[in-house]
Amino acid sequence: MRNLKGKTAIITGSGRKGGIGEAIAKMLAKRGCNVVITDIGKATGKNFGKSHIGSTSEMQSIVRAIKKDKGNAIAVPCDVRKSKDVQALVKKAVKKFGKLDIIVNNAGVGYIMEPFEEFKEASWDAVLDVNLKGAFLCSQAAAQQMIKQGKGGNIVNIASQAAKSGFPFAAAYTASKHGMVGLTRSNAIELGEHKIRVNAVCPNHITTGLGHWQNKFFSDKLGLEYDDYLQGIKDRNPLKRTGMVEDIAKAVCFLVSDEASYITGEAMNVSGGEEYH
Repeated sequence: MRNLKGKTAIITGSGRKGGIGEAIAKMLAKRGCNVVITDIGKATGKNFGKSHIGSTSEMQSIVRAIKKDKGNAIAVPCDVRKSKDVQALVKKAVKKFGKLDIIVNNAGVGYIMEPFEEFKEASWDAVLDVNLKGAFLCSQAAAQQMIKQGKGGNIVNIASQAAKSGFPFAAAYTASKHGMVGLTRSNAIELGEHKIRVNAVCPNHITTGLGHWQNKFFSDKLGLEYDDYLQGIKDRNPLKRTGMVEDIAKAVCFLVSDEASYITGEAMNVSGGEEYH
């Protein structure tokens, strides 16, 4: 995957240490990409509190770590729900690095879980606005820049096992991730003529900070001990382990490389065999 050297990649939702976005950014940087770390930057209302978002200082810390490892990176706060923010993000990436080759739509809300009959409209909007509208706005802005450059590009959407299967208490999350796969397939058809490939990665459970919250939420709902719930995840997985952030980062690096030059419109499961359709 040496062909990634010198390419520029934006990774949304990459401002939290230990998260999938950070892992993707660091692995792309190691393979020679200029990376743009971006997250919302500051708490905004109860659904986007300090424990849920990547702060500007945390983004800058990730940038410093990448530079210490001899990579190139900048941090740009962006609210993916806002078109003006997204357009500014792309412009700043191009101004700094001269072009845009890759965007990874990783920003997501997976911590709003409610029984369907009690699901609040505001909760629905919060999830769909980030997970699906955000992917739409970022994909559109990136595609416009890539078409202008005339040299193709790559869009990767970080979907979920919930893009293939349903889960309780997660109507909005599941709907948003199913929608993200639909967006992936539609965009792959439209953008193919511009040599822009569009794919999705569908992880199953990964114990990031968000994953830990989900483990606790579901173990409580099911009346299980935390460790017993986590063991159940491993037991139903053919590889008998949970996923790691590096597993997702490797899949992204493959999909944006020339080795995947004939792959577009796919929703790749990275689940240890738990999800296979």
